[in-house]
Amino acid sequence: MKEIYSEIEINAPANVVWDIITDFDNYPEWNPFIMEISGNQIVGKQIEVLIKPLNSNEMRFRPKILVYKPEEELRWMGKLWIPKLFDGEHSLIIKKIAENKVLFIQKEKFRGLLIPLFQGLLKNTESGFKIMNQALKSLAENRVNKGL
Repeated sequence: MKEIYSEIEINAPANVVWDIITDFDNYPEWNPFIMEISGNQIVGKQIEVLIKPLNSNEMRFRPKILVYKPEEELRWMGKLWIPKLFDGEHSLIIKKIAENKVLFIQKEKFRGLLIPLFQGLLKNTESGFKIMNQALKSLAENRVNKGL
């Protein structure tokens, strides 16, 4: 197993951050890593995700939503080709620090036989998490500052 982890403090309430990460239609407008995401946000349902890791090709996949806890966590499980070759459990987690401050955590646990072959992609994915987290922080804090 391999885990990628990235976190960032955001000076915004949990509901503002949650609204952004669950507004799939607007991902292309702000998100440099998860370029598109669509589907019903219901546990057990599949969504469609297009990612663009740094220095890598775009990848489209259809993960299943595992957890949907408003203002706390959105988690899904995806796989490359068939299960147990290269599976990824992706989590977007919001932890309240104060009324108007959260810790946003993005992580993914990878499992499968092909993990050793994808080390470069995993490093590029980690960089993608960091730039996405920074874009989320900027957007959320901008909304708070503008009173949106």
